[in-house]
Amino acid sequence: MGAKTGAEYIGRLDSQPREVWIHGERVEGQISEHPAFRGVIRSMARLYDMQHDPALRDEMTYEENGQRYGLSWMIPRTREDLERRGRMMRRWAKASFGMMGRTSDYLNVAIMAMAQASAYFAGNDPRYAENIRNYYEYAREQDLTLTHTLISPQVNRAVSASQQKDPYIVARVVDKNARGVVIRGARLLATQGPIADEILVFPSTVLRGGPEDAPYSFAFAIPSSTPGLRYICRESFDYGRSHFDHPLASRFEEMDAVVVFDDVLVPWDRVFLLEDAERCNNLHAATHAVVHMAYQVLHKNIAKAEFLLGLAESIVDAIGIGQFQHVQEKVAEIILALETMKAFLRASEADAELDEYGVMTPAWAPLNAARNLFPKTYPRLVEIIQQLGASGLMAIPTEADVQSPIRGDIEKYLQGRNIGAIERLKLFRLAWDTALSSFGNRQVLYERFFFGDPVRMYGALYQSYDKSRAVARVREFLAQEE
Repeated sequence: MGAKTGAEYIGRLDSQPREVWIHGERVEGQISEHPAFRGVIRSMARLYDMQHDPALRDEMTYEENGQRYGLSWMIPRTREDLERRGRMMRRWAKASFGMMGRTSDYLNVAIMAMAQASAYFAGNDPRYAENIRNYYEYAREQDLTLTHTLISPQVNRAVSASQQKDPYIVARVVDKNARGVVIRGARLLATQGPIADEILVFPSTVLRGGPEDAPYSFAFAIPSSTPGLRYICRESFDYGRSHFDHPLASRFEEMDAVVVFDDVLVPWDRVFLLEDAERCNNLHAATHAVVHMAYQVLHKNIAKAEFLLGLAESIVDAIGIGQFQHVQEKVAEIILALETMKAFLRASEADAELDEYGVMTPAWAPLNAARNLFPKTYPRLVEIIQQLGASGLMAIPTEADVQSPIRGDIEKYLQGRNIGAIERLKLFRLAWDTALSSFGNRQVLYERFFFGDPVRMYGALYQSYDKSRAVARVREFLAQEE
């Protein structure tokens, strides 16, 4: 099959019913027509259609053995391959202004990296090495849309999974039989889970490694339509309003869901790791999957920062505040954030090297710095939008008001310095959806915790970063007598 179209993506979702619960009801019928998912599904479909746009085909896909595949599935062997794949990622990220954090390229590159590092899985069981290689080929051929789940429910973080009051709160192995492994319990937090073909159940990276952790140690992939698999969604932030009223939420509202495994059977050929806590803890780093994932995330973050810069300057121009130094300072902050992220990206590409598996892998240090910095940067960028928009972010009548008898008032009192009222209103509703709405605040929370607990991440950076040369220079200077 190779690179799929948007219609094929939607058709596959509708033909493979899955158990999805939202607002107290189970989703029935075609999920692509459900109000909570319709907008984001159409946005995802447009991304897949870009793979078949004659003007973009060579930018979005690559050819192998006479078949076209999405570029995110490509195994980069050179820096040119890496940069080519990066341009494809940026094209997708720009399509949603970076507001869709779980476009397919994020997990495609993880599966690619893991498949190339299949020897790592063989250390657990030789069968698992074959499984991950076969899964990569299958996922690439079908151009699967993937979600994943990593973390345990927040019941009692003071104790491990095995010490919870109910040992089946956290997803764990219940049984193993001739057909596969049976899983019971729950995991958080599958973004886009209900609209993905399959779910990757990756291991948590905080398993303690004792015998009691073995049942909670695994990695596997199964279809979202697997019996016993259930998605419990949060409230939708797409309220069914127009693009005018909710320009971002109506298009890019990625659903987040709790994943329940009600004695779900995972076939043996879909198991990648099992009952090996140490290997589960090291999976992402040892296979370099986290490096390729962070590289994709950085493209998304650059697109997001570019969008906020454009939004901020549009507000400045619309209401005539560009002459104030405090305004210039605020917009300059966004410029610095954008250029910093671009520099991290360029450094990761310039210092990329072939890893032990023959994959051209971006340099980790700049990517690691970027993934630690952006969770602290993004909330500040959103705050700047709030400060620039000020009261204008509250004076935002809806499309219904524009089409009502009070349109004249709107046109008179809500016009901008150099734009009409309707254009200004659309701009400020976009700013509101970015910085103040439920959708916008979810984006802030999402960025804060994208890669996990920020404090723990900073600790990991401190522990892993090679500081020896810097320390040696200080000691060398102190040892000088002249």
